[in-house]
Amino acid sequence: MSSRFQDATVPRSSTKPSPAGEAVTDLILNLFRLNNVLLTAGDRLVQGLGLTSARWQVLGAIAYADRPQPVAWLARDMGANRQNVQRIINDLKEAGLVTFQTNPHHRRAQLVVLTAKGKQTFDAAMRLQGPWVNDLVQGLAVKDIKTAHGVLTTLRQRLDGKGAA
Repeated sequence: MSSRFQDATVPRSSTKPSPAGEAVTDLILNLFRLNNVLLTAGDRLVQGLGLTSARWQVLGAIAYADRPQPVAWLARDMGANRQNVQRIINDLKEAGLVTFQTNPHHRRAQLVVLTAKGKQTFDAAMRLQGPWVNDLVQGLAVKDIKTAHGVLTTLRQRLDGKGAA
């Protein structure tokens, strides 16, 4: 962390970030960079399966959902834009990886489900992900990873308006 601002007592209304605010700014900038590198790495990892990181992410949201969900719910759970998720789901349907089922609770919002090919493709991606992620975390302590996860979760909840600021 850089030390541009040393005074921890900077008032909240100040235009200058506090030391914690500066640290979070550095973290956010690093997360932007990490996101770009992660998407590229994910694309490389699953390209042989005919997937991209975005398609893999949507397949995962469908696979890990408790029950079939409409596109809007999947997008909400992913923290993504509904139109972008719809576009990806349309691509996945065209590839034979998902299909739609009638939603008994809403005539127009069909439920998205994995096909057998979709489940096989997702399972194959996850078999690739296991060794990849194990290599990635070499030398990192589980405690540190859980601490980072907690910080990121708190920030996400605050940005979603679900946590105290």
